[in-house]
Amino acid sequence: MGPKLLPLTLKPGQDKPGRIWEDAERLGEGFRWMLRSRITEGFVDEAIPFMAKAASDGKPFYINLWPDDVHSPFWPPVDRWGKGKRALYLSVLEEMDRQLGKLFGYIRRSPSLRDNTLVLICSDNGPEKGAGVAGPFRGYKTHLYEGGIRSSLVVWGPGWVKAAGRVNQASVFSAIDLVPTLLEIAGVPHSEGVVYDGESLKEVLMGASEESRETPLFFRRPPDRDSFYGVDDLPDLGMRSGEWKLLCEYDGSVPELYHLGHDRGETLNVASEHPDVVERMRRLLLAWHQSMPSDKGATYRRN
Repeated sequence: MGPKLLPLTLKPGQDKPGRIWEDAERLGEGFRWMLRSRITEGFVDEAIPFMAKAASDGKPFYINLWPDDVHSPFWPPVDRWGKGKRALYLSVLEEMDRQLGKLFGYIRRSPSLRDNTLVLICSDNGPEKGAGVAGPFRGYKTHLYEGGIRSSLVVWGPGWVKAAGRVNQASVFSAIDLVPTLLEIAGVPHSEGVVYDGESLKEVLMGASEESRETPLFFRRPPDRDSFYGVDDLPDLGMRSGEWKLLCEYDGSVPELYHLGHDRGETLNVASEHPDVVERMRRLLLAWHQSMPSDKGATYRRN
């Protein structure tokens, strides 16, 4: 959908833009430098003609639009500059919202797209400390506590979503569920021989159900983040099964067990009160961990 957009940075009092990655051009031909504070709009400006052509040709389309404005360091427009990390973050977030509005406006005004397009907005982790907030949830980005692994999923589609303005706080839905769910919505068969980790939860995505995925979710912390945001020796592994959440070390030691239905803030470790639940979940979690490629997390700090 066009050239790579490479970020230029500009802050108050600066006459000439700087570059975050000075040698980014070595990634190859097909690039354009532009202010980071405008890159989301650059993505949108490339997406709209792509959508228009697909609609004109009567073809379906899928677009992955990856804005990273809200990833630090934060570079809002000079006239919206803030003081401190949180103010900068909020300025960037508001400007990104404004730029994405151009995309939503185009879809709304297009009869061929308005009732036949689904837009999902999601993130890959919780907030950075000092920038965003996780409400009642414990932890931040890089943590396996809910504040680190939970993130909002916004689903918008005037012709698709059955409960506009509704907030679902009950369903357990993972990013890995998106692929099988979207394939079902689009009526696309699964590729032969492919088994997805995710589950199709079409009615949840459409706002018609508060069901949850049936199989457990497994997590492993980033290998270089055993100590982060002032917390030393963070849990290495995590598992969500129904309302139960287990955290532990790579070898299964130091278990932390939380019932998220009663304690979504993970304030009360009840591992000692439910040894049978701990053992069942620990066995499954360690088996999953051992089945995955090694990421050297256990030895990272010694290297």
